[in-house]
Amino acid sequence: MSRLFSAKTNFSAGELAPEMLGRGDLQAYANGAMKLKNVFIHPTGGVSRRSGLRYIGAAQGKGRLIAFEFNTEQAYLLVFTNQRVDVFKDGENVANFAVPWTEEQIKQINWAQSADSLLVVHPDVSPRKITRTSHTDWSISEWQFFEKDNCINQPYYKFAGVDVTIQTSATTGTVTLTSSASVFTSNHVGVRVRFLGGEAEITSYSSGTSVQASVKKTFSGTGTTKDWKEQSFSDVHGFAASVTHHQDRLVIGGSRDLPNHLWFSKTSDLMNFDLGEGLDDESIEFSILSDQVNAIRAVFSGRHLQVFTSGAEWMVSGDPLTPSAIQLKRQTRVGSAVNKYIPPVDVDGATLFISGNGLELREFLFTDVEQAYQANDLAMLSRHLMNSPVDQDYDSQRRLLTIVMENGNIATVTNYRAEQVTAWTGHSTDGKFLSVATIGSDTYVLVERGENVFVEIFDDDFGTDCGITGEDETPKDVWSGLSHLEGKTVKVLADGAVVPNQTVTDGIITLPYPVSNIQVGLAYTHIISPLPPMITAAGSVRPPKSVRLVEASFRVLKTSSMEVDTGRGIKPVLLKRLGVEGVLDSAPSEYSGDVRIRAFGWIRDFMQPSWKIEGDKPLSCTVLSVTTEMKVND
Repeated sequence: MSRLFSAKTNFSAGELAPEMLGRGDLQAYANGAMKLKNVFIHPTGGVSRRSGLRYIGAAQGKGRLIAFEFNTEQAYLLVFTNQRVDVFKDGENVANFAVPWTEEQIKQINWAQSADSLLVVHPDVSPRKITRTSHTDWSISEWQFFEKDNCINQPYYKFAGVDVTIQTSATTGTVTLTSSASVFTSNHVGVRVRFLGGEAEITSYSSGTSVQASVKKTFSGTGTTKDWKEQSFSDVHGFAASVTHHQDRLVIGGSRDLPNHLWFSKTSDLMNFDLGEGLDDESIEFSILSDQVNAIRAVFSGRHLQVFTSGAEWMVSGDPLTPSAIQLKRQTRVGSAVNKYIPPVDVDGATLFISGNGLELREFLFTDVEQAYQANDLAMLSRHLMNSPVDQDYDSQRRLLTIVMENGNIATVTNYRAEQVTAWTGHSTDGKFLSVATIGSDTYVLVERGENVFVEIFDDDFGTDCGITGEDETPKDVWSGLSHLEGKTVKVLADGAVVPNQTVTDGIITLPYPVSNIQVGLAYTHIISPLPPMITAAGSVRPPKSVRLVEASFRVLKTSSMEVDTGRGIKPVLLKRLGVEGVLDSAPSEYSGDVRIRAFGWIRDFMQPSWKIEGDKPLSCTVLSVTTEMKVND
């Protein structure tokens, strides 16, 4: 028999997919783990039990979260649900108002913020502008394009065939417009058309070839012409699909019936889309034409204007962008989902986006050597954690990308490109995660729990989910105010100590003894499990017959509770063994240092890890490194 010593100094490769169990030749194998559940990986390589979720308030139903940040003192969380928005500030619901989007449509809304306004678009709903006047005063209105001399400078396009003509019965007043083919519907009422130097608004519908209209700008004559256009966005042909701001222009990407079209407003005149004479500050408009479908799903302002379509990713360049100096180049052929909108996020100059197949997290990054963008897959080694993502956002302070999955779980990615760290972990809760939004250093989630939907926030001071705290100068054993947890079995920290689980009845719990401070919430279990050891017998290419873990030494930081399995099931590491005073019914202290644990039993299944940390106590646990001593039976 021989003895082997190994030191696992970090977890910077995160949880690896089962397909990686045979790749002991990779550095990721040494730095990865078999299971990392409900833990955060630090950029430095250590791993901690994740922050708990503090209860903020109830939502009206399923929906999505959108961050609204004007400055550090004026930051809000907008909770979009079925035809309603609730505004939260500093954990309080300060306003609500009606919106036109249904629960199903919310999946595809796209937005861009400018100062105190949020522009929101959906291909089937006319664009809206949400405006904040004060903390409690919010309004919503339809977009108002720039109007001059009775003409609205909005985008126009000829949807009819190239040979279809139009004619007006007069040049002014109320006129009849006649087309050579059936192109009009009853939804054309209110739509504007342009031809013969004039503009008219359709007021009534007669047939597919005849409508009545009110002339807004006098026509130059009554002749027949093929050169006519109608407004690009309407109930007839749909509305904008995506929007952003870039180089002081409003950029609209795609619509329902023009999915590959791009529109740029005039410079510093965001609602003016007058093409004019093609001067440098005037509006720009063009289509993405290539050998594949390119329905625009997102436009993102980065180093260049980045356009994410259903089939490829594009770069729009020009410094500055002008009608005569603009270039469109395809960069990669990944594609984005068409049935939902997952906002791309900027991480250290790279744009992270979800591929259309829902299996890849791509890093869209400009390389100076290639002078082009590349789209490397950051999920290749942890593909099992990708389950049809529905939302994502990035916390730059923690360097954590949070991705919400369709199955109700989330994954976090610790991303630190300078240190070549891309580490995945999986997270679950008693319910289903629906959406995520990060405001500054605060990450909020929308969570469905039974028949209720709650807004919650990751909080380092919490070790439970959907949790609340209570305080009373006079110790008491009966605590109320827990109606949102009605019927649930909850974890309780009483004066900092863990007490037996309680069941909430009529919004109340009764503790074994009076306390002054409590934290109450739902339990979640954290798991830290390494990859199986890759061992071969000396002088042989075959693995040994069996191995035995002799001792594992865990270097922990500020840890209050740790439970470890080294072959005989999960066993708690007693606090007094760590040299910390106190027992289970008193407030534990935090310990930093090395914890040595002896192990027993031979391992013959080499697909199993040699140790595992697992626990659901709402107390801190951080592991920096693990050193193991093993015996090998050749």
